[in-house]
Amino acid sequence: MRIPVSPKRLSPLRVQMVTAEGTSPGGAGRHATRAAHAGVDNAGVTPSHPLQAPRLIALHDHLLAQPGWPADSTPQDADTLWCWVQTNHRCNSLLWAEEDLARRTTVGAEAIAANKRAIDGHNQARNDATERIDELLLVGLGLVDAATAATDTPVSTAPPGARLNSETAGSMVDRLSILALKVHAMRQQCARTDADAAHIAASQGKLARLEQQRADLGGCLDAMLGDARAGRAYFKVYRQFKMYNDPRFNPALVAEQQARQGR
Repeated sequence: MRIPVSPKRLSPLRVQMVTAEGTSPGGAGRHATRAAHAGVDNAGVTPSHPLQAPRLIALHDHLLAQPGWPADSTPQDADTLWCWVQTNHRCNSLLWAEEDLARRTTVGAEAIAANKRAIDGHNQARNDATERIDELLLVGLGLVDAATAATDTPVSTAPPGARLNSETAGSMVDRLSILALKVHAMRQQCARTDADAAHIAASQGKLARLEQQRADLGGCLDAMLGDARAGRAYFKVYRQFKMYNDPRFNPALVAEQQARQGR
């Protein structure tokens, strides 16, 4: 079952990003084809085709290995689980790059301010994608009322006796995306030819730890989803309500608006 995404539940900043930057899915691109060739398609969740960590990790690594990704990638237009998984990973990758740029020390304050605003935008879109992943997973698992899944008050339909998992599957997918970025960056450190042996050795140790952490988290994701399919566990759609990005709720932005209106 697919749930249409209503623009009403997107924050004003998210709507702006969809229009101006294409951060939200907007058109099928060549990276979707490459992912399909790598054994990763855009199929939604069904009992016969569940989300699995090895497939997810393979997608994350595959996309990061593409030259120019994500800067020259074209977001996809399908409202499916794997579309939103890729959107989340794209936002995290863009966010990672902006975080690096925001720590420069030889540029002016305006450049850093631009980085910080971009960080806010990518972070909002990343969280929106994470929540959409949870909505689609829960609908596929039959653990949320489909009519309310995309609202601010989704209604859980978990079976009696099932335990509530405090971390959602979407947040675990998001964490795996970030771990993929760390693994990718640490692999680059291990391959440096301008660093000394001590740096390479330290990087190799960190890489091994990161890969173990990713494997552990992937195992936890698969176990939790397995329990959810069996009726032993469930999770909910948790809204982040990033108020600092919303001019209706950020006190500083409210004050600015009131000042412009002469209040």
